[in-house]
Amino acid sequence: MKLPKEGDFITIQSYKHDGSLHRTWRDTMVLKTTENAVIGVNDHTLVTESDGRRWVTREPAIVYFHKKFWFNIIAMIRDNGVSYYCNLASPHVLDQEALKYIDYDLDVKVFADGEKKLLDVDEYETHKQKMGYSADIDYILKENVKILVDWINNGKGPFSQSYINIWYKRYLELKNR
Repeated sequence: MKLPKEGDFITIQSYKHDGSLHRTWRDTMVLKTTENAVIGVNDHTLVTESDGRRWVTREPAIVYFHKKFWFNIIAMIRDNGVSYYCNLASPHVLDQEALKYIDYDLDVKVFADGEKKLLDVDEYETHKQKMGYSADIDYILKENVKILVDWINNGKGPFSQSYINIWYKRYLELKNR
């Protein structure tokens, strides 16, 4: 499959382990694609939940997906600084229809002041039993929480202010063409 180019728009689809569609983002602008990674931006993007409920994102957000890591990162650019929402999830796949991944419930939220919170641990434990997450998946996810926290603590990748500045500036250039 041909990779989307800078300025193209793609759909993002999040699934649950049992194969059910969880959430869809329409019209994410692609900022960069490589063999392993996709960087994009959502700005007032339509989101549809599995129950049909729809809403629109409030602020620009740089999104980062990588084929080798079991997480994706959403950097929300707000007036008080950048906040992050990180989904523990399968590496993405990209096909003609969308960028797709499996959401594994656990999330790490990083507030603009640097405070970190691990979210949805109860939901993870419930779904682990209900959907039969394997011991391998459980291990991989817990190891990837450690990698993610290391990235956060050391300002790696999307957690670097210069990264956000570069990609937000590029988005504004593309948007205003």
